[in-house]
Amino acid sequence: MSDNPFRGEHAREVTASGVFSQHEVSLANRNSGVFLEMLALDITPVGAHYLLSHFDVPLLQAGAHRLVLDGAFDAPFEMSLEEIRAEPQVTMPVTMECAGNGRTGMEPRSFSMPWAYEAVGTAEWTGTPLAPLIERAKPQGGVVDFAFEGADFGYDKGVGHAFGRSLTPEELDRLEVLLVYEMNGQPLLPQHGAPLRLIVPGWYGMASVKWLNRITAMTERYQGFQQVGTYRFRQAADDPGEPVTEVRVKSLMVPPGVPDWITRKRRLSPGRVTLQGRAWSGAGVPVERVEVRIGEDWHEAKVEAPVGRYAWSGWSFDWQAEPGHYLLACRATDAEGNMQPMEAAWNLSGFANNAPHEVEVFVED
Repeated sequence: MSDNPFRGEHAREVTASGVFSQHEVSLANRNSGVFLEMLALDITPVGAHYLLSHFDVPLLQAGAHRLVLDGAFDAPFEMSLEEIRAEPQVTMPVTMECAGNGRTGMEPRSFSMPWAYEAVGTAEWTGTPLAPLIERAKPQGGVVDFAFEGADFGYDKGVGHAFGRSLTPEELDRLEVLLVYEMNGQPLLPQHGAPLRLIVPGWYGMASVKWLNRITAMTERYQGFQQVGTYRFRQAADDPGEPVTEVRVKSLMVPPGVPDWITRKRRLSPGRVTLQGRAWSGAGVPVERVEVRIGEDWHEAKVEAPVGRYAWSGWSFDWQAEPGHYLLACRATDAEGNMQPMEAAWNLSGFANNAPHEVEVFVED
């Protein structure tokens, strides 16, 4: 049949501005974003953290799970979860954002999970550093890549594959990668990668492979579908593009006032209103500045210390709200001078849209 998605590559559906297909709605029903009101919290509750799963959630038994280190290692080995938990333990707050966050704000829109602003969250991840285990396995001299493979298997564009990603030795040297088994002090839930996952702080979420069961040292670059077939900044289908890696500077606002049920537009009474939100950047670079737009003017907000090196900062601004109709916005600048652009650079898959968050507000007596 011509509509068999498992035979050959099928073109994505054509999108229209403001119109979402049944398949996109199905993706939105299966996955979930953070409630923006939860941006008032330093740490996102597990049940409110954003969630994206490409394929089915594997139901793995912690007691039987094994992590295999194989390939071009001189001393390959396997570890049980119990053995991994016996390794030195680290708890690290990390802000994780999906690379597709903001996809709906790019036109023409890519056909995929229709994220607006909500694909982000900050959790306290507990596990053990990966680097000592890689060193223990003794990578051979010709190793150029480490592939990380999860237990989730499915098809995309007619290609069957387990979700996998890779990092080079140089990337592992500078990134504080963790093997994680707890989230906010509790064992990982199935949908968040139980019993074991990778966390790559400062990179978009696709790098943090869930349901991790294999690490392979390779003497050639990894060619897994999720490494080379997607998660690249492309301008056209035949463009090899550049890889999606570090998170771009971004900020979000807690929507003030009370919402309309359908549109999520906001109603406020006149008077003093404290606007607040979160701002973050990638690679452990702190946010230095946040500005809030009210009307045509930008105002300096107060920025708090970050929750952790790889976690977001809170920000706030006191606004004396007067009756009227407003489109509020916020934008951040990090310590390296990177500022959110008013319009993000377009790419074929709608990745890394870090244009300012806008909130429509009606101040009424």
